This record gives sequence, structure tokens and C-alpha cells, in this order.
Amino acid sequence: MRILDLLRRLAQPHDSKIVLLVLDGVGDIRTADQLQTALEAANLPHLDALAGRSALGRLVPVYPGVTPGSGPGHLGLFGYDPSDPEADIGRGILEAIGEGLPIGPGDVAARGNFATADRAGNLTDRRAGRIPTEECERLCKGINLALAAALDAAPIPGLVVHVAPGEGHRFVLHLQGKIDGLPLSAAIADTDPQQLDVPPLAVQATTPEGEATAAAIARIVEIVERAIVEEPRANRALLRGFSQLPHLPQIPELYKLRAGAFAGYPLYRGAAAASGMEIVPCGKKFAEILDVVRAAWDRFDFFFLHVKQTDQAGEDGNLAAKIQVLEDVDAHLPELLALGPEVVAVTGDHSTPAPMKAHSWHPVPLLIHSAICSYGFADEFSERACAHGEIGTIPSYQMMSLLLANAGRLAKFGA
Repeated sequence: MRILDLLRRLAQPHDSKIVLLVLDGVGDIRTADQLQTALEAANLPHLDALAGRSALGRLVPVYPGVTPGSGPGHLGLFGYDPSDPEADIGRGILEAIGEGLPIGPGDVAARGNFATADRAGNLTDRRAGRIPTEECERLCKGINLALAAALDAAPIPGLVVHVAPGEGHRFVLHLQGKIDGLPLSAAIADTDPQQLDVPPLAVQATTPEGEATAAAIARIVEIVERAIVEEPRANRALLRGFSQLPHLPQIPELYKLRAGAFAGYPLYRGAAAASGMEIVPCGKKFAEILDVVRAAWDRFDFFFLHVKQTDQAGEDGNLAAKIQVLEDVDAHLPELLALGPEVVAVTGDHSTPAPMKAHSWHPVPLLIHSAICSYGFADEFSERACAHGEIGTIPSYQMMSLLLANAGRLAKFGA
């Protein structure tokens, strides 16, 4: 994290305000069957006009050809190099922090998906039809009762297990304590195979130190799946992102600013909280988020705004829905600009092309607007326009220094 040491030295207080608007999974691709991306097909008069007054470019979230998860994708936007071991944080702990769970040193958390499998045990839906949150809460309540009964009858000495419901089909598996006096380990491979028509993967340790924890989790998974086996949709549980508390340099100290996070979903709140931002409760739609931002405008210098629905539409392969989300954001963009931020950045944590129905490695469009950004005279905000922008194609973690510079928050380097 040597670049962070440099930014810490150069960062200086200022009265300027920075807005980072993250349209999750906004990037897309053109194919023989999809001749336009969502950004190209959508009617975006305000974003396109802003692009004409902005510098454009593209972000590579991790490394060319490497597909990022949402955690690394966001940490890169906050200025951390996702390939740095200190920033390699599993999704589980980010979900847990975002849910407000009491995670302590030595605890292990994993992100869970309820999923659907057929009678042969092969997965038919990795998200259980995106069950409603109320159904997830019911399932987790039953699972916790089953875990308590099974572990009371045959304990795993020293271990405390809890399942916490998240949004929709998501949950968090939270492990506390020790196993026969041994510390818990996060060196556990995902059980989510990331594909259909195959069974969930077996629980496996990735290092010898993880063997005891893996054996305990294998038993926990068996208890969980016995509890839900008769469910019509959520009859399997997939686990990924086993992790423990991170130790990241904190944004307020790094960049000398007050940072607020406005995100309606736990993972993104977790990534922001792990970075040192204050989490501000808000809704999930852009208009709802803006209402809260407006009320908190005087409290922060840096505003991280997260819009999830672009990613959901991409994962569903629903180009029309992705277009609709973008047009809704565009309709409310003047309200954000009316607040008068000195710097506005619009980008995504990764691309989620509708033809792929998944995250991808494709570069992410980037727009940075300020009074000194050097206009590129583009006439639209799109993948094509950003590919020719003056910022060029850069790693995501380099964007934060550009935002600070445009905000007058970086001192000169050297004599």
C-alpha cells in the first residue's frame, strides 16, 4: 500500500465536497445479439450533458481479464489496491459488518445464498428465485433453532454458531469462539460452484490450519440443509467469502475528509465501514438515497452513493430493466448536481453485461466532473465514449487520487 502512504502525506483539508456515484455493474458489452449497451440505448440527457463537461475514462477493477467480486470492486474505488493482501477481504465479513453484526477479533463470517436444487442434488437456481427478505428471515429463524438443538445434543466444544438473515436470498454465517482450543480459521474454500446443473461443492480447507474449522462447517452445512430440505425453493445453502476482520488504513485519516456512505444493501455498507466511512441509513432507490444525502449534506466532505439495481438487472440478463434503472438515475441527477458538489464521479465497481448474466472483467466507464477536469467534448456517457476519454484506462485504485486532486485536496509532491 505504498501509494496510500504517499496520499496520506499529500492529502490536505479543504472545504470542497466530492460525490462518488456508483452504478453497480453499469458496464456492458455489444454482441451480435445485443447491438447496444444499456448506456447507449438509454435516454440519458442529464448524464450525457454532464459527460460533455467532464473528463472520461475507464477503470480496470483488479487486473485485465480478472473478474472482481463486489468487495474488491468497491475497495478499489476507495483507493485500495484489491490485489494487496491487506485489501483481500472476503465477502462474508463485509456482509456481516454491513448487517451490523457484533463481529469480534478471531470471528469468522461467510456470505450465504439460499439456492434451489433438484431431486438429484444439482443446482437449478443459485439465488432460490430471489426469495423475499421475509422468507429469508423465516428460514434463518428455523435454521438457528435446528442448529441450537443439534449442537446442544452433540456440541462442537468452544464454538458458537449463528445465521443472520440479509436481503432477499442472502444470509451470513457467523462463527465465534474456538474449536477444541484452536483459533477459528477463514482458510475455507467456497461451496458455491458459481454454475448450475452441478451440486454444491464440499466444504474444504485451503490450508492445514483450516482443517478443524472446515470439519465444523461441514457439520453445520449438514444441519442447515436438513432443516430446509423440504423447502420448495430455498432447499440448499451456498457459502462463500469466508473471512475475518480486516485492518485497512481508514479513509478519514488517509484523505483528511469526513466520509459518509449511502448504500441500501449490507455488503456495500460493510465495504464502506471497513474503510472508515460513517454509514448513513437510507433507502435503496436513487431518489430515496438523494433525500438522505440532502439532509446530511453539511456533515460530510465525501459522499459514496450506491445504486444496486443496475447490477441486479445485468445478472438477470434483463437489458430493458438495466436501461430503466439508468433512466431513473438520470431523471434525478439534477437534484444531486443542485447540491453543488465540487467534484462528481460516476462509475461502477465492475461490469455486469446483460449477455453474460454475471460480473465480468470488462473495463468500467468513468466520468469525473469538476471546474478543472479538462473537458473531452464527449456527447454521451457510454462505454464507447469513455474508451476514448482523456483519463485513459486506469486501475480503479488510482481514481481516488484524481478525485482528491480535482477537489484541491492534494498538496504538491516534491520541490
